Amino acid sequence: MLRIGYVRVEDRGLGADAAGQAAALEALSCHVVRAEDGEDFKVLNSILDFLAKGDQLVVGRLEQLGPSSRGILQVLERLEARGASLQIVEPELCSTGLGGKALHAVLEAMATVEPPSLRQRRPAPNQEIGALRSAGVGPVEIARRLGVSRMTVWRKLKAMQAC
Repeated sequence: MLRIGYVRVEDRGLGADAAGQAAALEALSCHVVRAEDGEDFKVLNSILDFLAKGDQLVVGRLEQLGPSSRGILQVLERLEARGASLQIVEPELCSTGLGGKALHAVLEAMATVEPPSLRQRRPAPNQEIGALRSAGVGPVEIARRLGVSRMTVWRKLKAMQAC
């Protein structure tokens, strides 16, 4: 069984110490510990693609797996589909056994009452907006594709015209 630790440092300045979290996961016999910052979850997705039957993903806190209950539930379902399990350090939870069934049920319940638009919006770079606009894409469609508000697109377009 391979145990892979995962640490996500939040940009919101919550005082998360990646080195300290990684050391704690290594002390829990993780063979490998991977860390990332930001909200793109590329490292987590690569871990989920790599895990095999019997392997275990270890995280310090449940909220490191996603921005919402729906996102965390998707991670848990991907682990289950691969035959892997999840170990959470604090509070101490595991996705196997009765505790795992309870965790899954709670996440499903939370996901049903969570608004679908809970996902975090990211800042849109000027060059992406400019490239899409040059390609003939309208501001509303640009906002949808980049996951930002229409007002953000309009402001950035106006600022680019002023330059």
